[in-house]
Amino acid sequence: MLLLALDTATPAVTVALHDGSAVIAESADVDARRHGELLLPAVHRTLKAAGAELSAVTEIVVGAGPGPYTGLRVGLVTAATFGSALGVPVHGLCTLDGIAYAAGQAGLEGPFVVATDARRKEVYWARYDDARTRVTEPAVDHPADLAERVAGLPAVGAGALLYPAAFADVPAGIPEHQSAGALASLAAEKLARGEELPPPRPLYLRRPDAKVPANYKVVTPK
Repeated sequence: MLLLALDTATPAVTVALHDGSAVIAESADVDARRHGELLLPAVHRTLKAAGAELSAVTEIVVGAGPGPYTGLRVGLVTAATFGSALGVPVHGLCTLDGIAYAAGQAGLEGPFVVATDARRKEVYWARYDDARTRVTEPAVDHPADLAERVAGLPAVGAGALLYPAAFADVPAGIPEHQSAGALASLAAEKLARGEELPPPRPLYLRRPDAKVPANYKVVTPK
């Protein structure tokens, strides 16, 4: 196996290669506005660091969100393009699941909450019994509306750091953004158990910010 993992659902543009036993190379840049510019160079760096060619990839996994529309689709479209060109399977995993898995790797035991920044003063979030077991569907909410539902639970992710009034217990030493290495490790673990991974379908959870201007005037040629 040579599994290529990538995720652009958070401000982190992150790529990793996993050989079925361990992550052998990983790259990450944090820039919420340059996913399209940064992703392919990150793939190139990761392949070069591993001494591998793209043609050697046998599986692809991509973070399916939830995340902002523009950033999320960069990763999904790139993964689909690679999969089509190489003729290899493309899988989707919830981005929050990758962050939860990374939290487990850092020593956090459940139950806990993962929350990422959804902008508009909201968070994408889900609750976990442990690093591998999500017990709620991913959702988007205002932090104040979650305070009672997450009270007493440790919380990880950039969303938890942004809203300490709602997420009072944020353990130190846990990455705030997605790690493609964690996503790859989770996918490799599931594949080794014979699990069928979901298809790469985006978890947008809400409509895109871009809208047709009000009172838009259609001009037709005479």
